Parts: sequence; C-alpha cells; structure tokens
Amino acid sequence: MEEKLQHELDDETLFVVSQTFKALSDPTRIRILNFLCCEEHSVNEIAEALNLGQTTVSHQLRFLKNLRLVKFRREGTTLYYSSDDDHVMNLLHQAVDHAKH
Repeated sequence: MEEKLQHELDDETLFVVSQTFKALSDPTRIRILNFLCCEEHSVNEIAEALNLGQTTVSHQLRFLKNLRLVKFRREGTTLYYSSDDDHVMNLLHQAVDHAKH
C-alpha cells in the first residue's frame, strides 16, 4: 500500500488550497497570471496587452495579491506586478499544457 499521503488536512490548508483553485478558476486571472509569468508589468501594461479595463485588472490583481500569488513594487506612482508563487505558476503551466495536449 502506498505511503499514507491522504492524511487529514487542517482547516487552514483546506482554505488555502480551495482559494488557490478559485483563483485559477477565473479566465481573467489565468490570463493575468500567465502574462506575469516571465516579467513584471504595470496595471496599464497588463490592461493594454490583455485588452481589459484598468479597473478589472486592478480588482483581479488585488484578489491575487491577497492570496500571495502576485507581488508588487512601487516606482514613483506606478505599481509593477509580478508572479509570487512558483508552485502555483507551475500548476498553471501544467494545466495549460494538459489542455493543449
């Protein structure tokens, strides 16, 4: 029998896992995370590249930042966002590869 990997999950772990999958369940958030996979971008750059409204991008980035999936740095009045969780980015890329397979 396989080593016991299905041990009981605590409430916090269950919450974090479910929120991670919630983040990856939204097409707009997937597009944003995919765009941020290789380099940082400002809200305006993201909005322009993905043909999204700035308000939409800001709202989705706030959601992703609260889950620590993206991080930001400030340069003057501009915020630059980048991915902040290699595990989730790998999961996203595996899901994309699976979908294309």
